[in-house]
Amino acid sequence: MAEAVKKRKQEVPSEPAKAQTIEEKQYLLRFNADTKSHLHVIDPDICLTKCPDKICTIFCPAEVYKWEDVRMHVGYEGCHECGSCRIGCPYQNIEWVYPRGGYGIVFRLG
Repeated sequence: MAEAVKKRKQEVPSEPAKAQTIEEKQYLLRFNADTKSHLHVIDPDICLTKCPDKICTIFCPAEVYKWEDVRMHVGYEGCHECGSCRIGCPYQNIEWVYPRGGYGIVFRLG
C-alpha cells in the first residue's frame, strides 16, 4: 500500500500546468456550421457611413467580422456564440440569434 502511494506521488508533476493562450484555447472549439447564418448586419449602409471605427471587427473574439472595401463580411461559421456583437455594436446594427438546434459551437474540455 505504501509503495502505491509513493509511486502515485512520483507520477504527479511538480510544476503547475502552463497557462494556455487564447489561440490554444480556441483550438479546443469545434463548429457544426449551418448553411444559414444566425448573424445579420441589419443595414450595411450604417457600417459604411456612420461607423468609421468598425468596432465589431475589434471586439469579436472569433474575428467573425471583416471589413473589406465597402462591405462587412460575416464569417458566422466560426462564431463563439458569446453575443458580444449583439451588445457591442454602438448602432445596434447586428442581429444575433442562437443557431438552429444541432448547429453552432461544440465545446471540448481540455
